[in-house]
Amino acid sequence: MIYIKSSFIFLVVLMIMNINIQCVADEGKYFISLYGGRATERKFLEVARFCFTDFVDSNIIVVSAGKKLTGYKDLLRLEAEGQIAKHWGYQKHWEINAVLILRWLKFPWDKYIDTSFALGDGISYATEDPKLEVDDIGWTSKMLNYLMLEWEFSVPDQHNWSVFMRNHHRSGIYGLIDDISGGSNIVSGGIRYYF
Repeated sequence: MIYIKSSFIFLVVLMIMNINIQCVADEGKYFISLYGGRATERKFLEVARFCFTDFVDSNIIVVSAGKKLTGYKDLLRLEAEGQIAKHWGYQKHWEINAVLILRWLKFPWDKYIDTSFALGDGISYATEDPKLEVDDIGWTSKMLNYLMLEWEFSVPDQHNWSVFMRNHHRSGIYGLIDDISGGSNIVSGGIRYYF
């Protein structure tokens, strides 16, 4: 319940701030993605530093759809994404996620390879208690926080298609949700189409 209230407050603050936000052009406003990955025993910050060895026999395939919501100049973009995921291997459950994503769009090398970096936060529902999370701390919850870190790459002037690397993460936010202080990380990669 605390998590839902904080997410609602975050959305209200974004709307109130209204710091010269411009609407995103209709062209390429929606996107669909397909990605897959493998679980690692590493923690979220270790994966963020590209330390993702210690893989586990647990895999995921994810289909997602999203929409560009708004942006600030040509630097930042706010997006919303919904996901349906299927786990196989050690875990065999389904997962449904909803996430708000803040994407940084400008890098000095964009004329060679267009790059963006994204951080997203939302909610995740698993159809059964994920075994990796139970193994991590002894128990878990079907409903947890969803966090993602992503690097996206595309050919300049060919923005309909892109490839990306993502950390697909579920956790209890250091005990905020059901006293759960652990979680799971899945190192993944995929393809995206904008339309």
